[in-house]
This record gives sequence, C-alpha cells and structure tokens, in this order.
Amino acid sequence: MTTTHDIHTPRFMVGDELHIPTFRLLRQDGTLHEEADAPDLDEETALRIYRAMLATRVLDERMMAAQRQGRLSFYMQCTGEEAAVIGATAALEDADMIMAQYREQGALVYRGFSYDEFMNQLFGNELDYGKGRQMPIHYGSRKLHYMTISSPLATQIPQAAGYAYGQKLAGEGHCTITFFGEGAASEGDFHAALNMASVHKVPVIFFCRNNGYAISTPASEQFAADGIAPRAFGYRMHAIRVDGNDVLAVYRATEEARRIAVERNEPVLIEAMTYRLAAHSSSDDPSGYRSRKEEEAWREKDPISRMRAWLLDQGWWSEEEEKNLQETLRREVLDTMKRAEKRPPPPLESLVTDVYADVTPALQRQLDGLKRHIRKYPDAYPKGARSLDPDVRDTQPDATAGDDQGRA
Repeated sequence: MTTTHDIHTPRFMVGDELHIPTFRLLRQDGTLHEEADAPDLDEETALRIYRAMLATRVLDERMMAAQRQGRLSFYMQCTGEEAAVIGATAALEDADMIMAQYREQGALVYRGFSYDEFMNQLFGNELDYGKGRQMPIHYGSRKLHYMTISSPLATQIPQAAGYAYGQKLAGEGHCTITFFGEGAASEGDFHAALNMASVHKVPVIFFCRNNGYAISTPASEQFAADGIAPRAFGYRMHAIRVDGNDVLAVYRATEEARRIAVERNEPVLIEAMTYRLAAHSSSDDPSGYRSRKEEEAWREKDPISRMRAWLLDQGWWSEEEEKNLQETLRREVLDTMKRAEKRPPPPLESLVTDVYADVTPALQRQLDGLKRHIRKYPDAYPKGARSLDPDVRDTQPDATAGDDQGRA
C-alpha cells in the first residue's frame, strides 16, 4: 500500500531529513550514561554473557595462533564484536533460530557449544557434525537451534525470512535472528529478504554488524546513505541503531526487537555499530587498508573491558576471578585442541551418505573408484588410507588412545 499527499511544485527528498540516533547505555568506564537505565539483567545472566565473551576471545586468540603454526587451515575471529553477537543472543529464547554469517561463534558459546565441538569442526575429524565436509568455522548445531554456516555471502538472510514465516505459521512464539555484516547488506539477497519479511509480516530480526569494512572496502566506499538502518524504512520496518560495543544496549535493543517480532509478527532491523579488531580472516592483512592509529582508537572501546568494568562496579566480579577464568579457558582450549587434532578423519563412506535417502549407484561407483585409487597410492593419501576400511584403519597408529574423556 502506498500513501501520499499532493504537492504542486517538484520537491525531491534524499533522506537527509531523517537522522538515526545511536542507542547507548554504558560508557567505556562501565558507568551508565545520564538518564540511562540498565536492562533487567540478573547477576547469573550477566556473568553468563561475560564468560561467553571471554571464552570467545580466548578461543579466537588460540585458534589464530594454531593457524599460523600450520595446525589449522583457516580461521575467522569475532574479536571486537563479542558484545554485538553475545548480547543479542542472550536476549533471545533458547529455541529461537540463529542464522549466522561466519563471525558469530560467540552465539554458540553462549548457548553451550563446547570447545570439543568447536575443535571437532575446525579439524574436520570423525566427531565433526559436518563429517569433515565444510571448511573451518562453518559450525552448526541442531540442538542449539543454530543453522549451519554457508560460505556464499548473505544467503542466510532470505533463508531467515522464510524460516520465520514457518515459525509464524507454527504459532509457537519463536523468532529467527540473522546476523550479517554491512558488506552483506549490499547483496540483493538482503533487499529480497527485507521485502519478503515486511510483506508477509514474519517474526525475524535482521542484525547487521556494521564493523566499518567489507573485507578491505571501507563503509565510505560501500554506500552513500547513512548506514544500514534507514534502509528498513523503504520496507516499512522497525529499525534501531545501537552501540555494538555496549553489551547492555545490544541486549536491551534485541529484547525489545524480539517482543515486536513475536508479539506482533513484524520484522525488525538492528544496526550495531562496532569494529573488527582482528583481520577479516587468517588470509587477510588489514595493515594494507587501515591505520594502526584507527585500530588503537577502537581498542580503547573494547566491549569486554567495558562490560568487565560494569560487572566490577556491580560487585559481581573480581580481578581474581578474571585471572582464574582466563587461565582456565586458555588451558582448556589447548587441551581440547590437542585431543581434536589427534582424532582420525571421518570414515570415507561418509562422503556419500546423507546426500540421498539411499546411496545411488552412481555415487557408489565413484566411492569404489576412490577406494581403489587410495589403495594404489596410500602414501599420497595418509588420511584417506587411515579412514578407508576397518582393516586399513587398524594398521594405523591409534592416535586416540587414552582419549575417551574427550568423547564424552
């Protein structure tokens, strides 16, 4: 439906008449802004959020180091964006669906994904839920309502609108949140998703992490308008811009967005203003497109130190607890990584299962041909030979001996 009123001289508008404010609650020193009220966040939930933020930061630091050591082929960090991802996740119900891009491991940490589960996927071993078919950081968890990551940019955005339409029809009071960067908002999928969600009135939250860069392309070269939030108005959609490094503001904004989505079956767009402190991925060198001075300015706005200051001020946390938790997390990551990289790869047969209900003759012929090839050249395919058949695997060293604890 289009609404209008008549004018009799040409008058064009470009949107400069509309200014989108940024919702903030916490200063960097952990104190609330004047006239700001903290969300109704109890101590247990606040500490769960903070521990998830810290656990994500430690995981990222250790796994990037592992990639540089050649133990892992690829990695992407959430560093600097933990408040945006985890603050939003904490405001959801556990049964709400999360459709992420590729920098939202903090959402999984918050919901209880273990370091073992992370490592199994990163190393693609026999306990990997994806059976080694995906590159690292493409996590997924049915039990935690976290859709498996897909590499093509922005495909999860229209999928989220469609999934939320199903939730609307089911009428069970759930919603979907989809995370993406401002670069992904330049894809056509973004606009198709917003239009579908608005027309069909579905309970979906579009959460844009505006971290300033689409890999190496700065926001100033991506779009001319005032960020991503104003785009919602073209689809008559609720929108809010929030300080993405302020975990309390993110939590409160997402809490209200969820209420609108679930109670009114209306989509919401959240633009979280944040910064990617790390490289885009382990294949990227940010020094080629941004300055050290810019990075240091954003390090002063670290979301973890901001929440820590608030927790200390509440009397819910201490420096001793901080030290103990960091040491525990680092030790756990290293121990888990050692277990995961020793586990064997998935059985070779898993290449052709789950493709069709039954393995087709064509796939079986391909698998048989692969087995013959590996048997002929076992030294060229040590992992393949190791996962080929039980009789072949039994001749290999048992790398998982004494590792029963990690399988629990």
